[in-house]
Amino acid sequence: MIVELSHRIVAGMVTYPGVPGPVLGTHLSREESRQVYAPGTEFEIGTITLAANTGTYLDTPHHRYAGGADLSQVPIDRLADLPGLVVRATRRDGRRVLVDDRLDVRGRAVLIHTGWDRHFGTEDYLRDHPYLAPESARLLAELGAALVGIDSLNIDDTPPRGERPAHTILLAAGIPLVEHLTGLAALPDEGFRFHAAPPMVAGMGTFPVRAYAVV
Repeated sequence: MIVELSHRIVAGMVTYPGVPGPVLGTHLSREESRQVYAPGTEFEIGTITLAANTGTYLDTPHHRYAGGADLSQVPIDRLADLPGLVVRATRRDGRRVLVDDRLDVRGRAVLIHTGWDRHFGTEDYLRDHPYLAPESARLLAELGAALVGIDSLNIDDTPPRGERPAHTILLAAGIPLVEHLTGLAALPDEGFRFHAAPPMVAGMGTFPVRAYAVV
């Protein structure tokens, strides 16, 4: 069974406050293509202008660190066909999600299920969201997680001009992040494979992904 874990990208959508929504356009319309191809043959070539942090997207080390690996440099085995583990956000200190230090996370995609995805596309999604406690980010880095994801606005708390400790710790350790996941409630706690590979764009640190799990 394949479980969809990505939000649909639509024109004008708001993913994060202040980040512009995507603009969809047309480079070659079907009508125009009739002048290019044989009778009865037509195509459409679309265009899209979007910020890289749109929808469900991947953060690479280059997002946080100038010298960090970008989309084209993160090994594919850190992004696809990873053994998955879901951390249910039952251990919480307010909005801070804590990870049990007894979990076996080494080499796994650790997906933090908060249920906040139910607010996606609304004003509620953009404020007072749950996030990964910094000490738990440090724990995941020390224990060797392969990738960390969350179904919330951000893996860090997002006050104005605030620090981003989870990004700082995990990306420094070479651990990619996936934010704005959805559908984690449909996954078992373990026993699935996770995939979230972006295109190989040199010089970019983030990009939307089609995240999914094979159970």
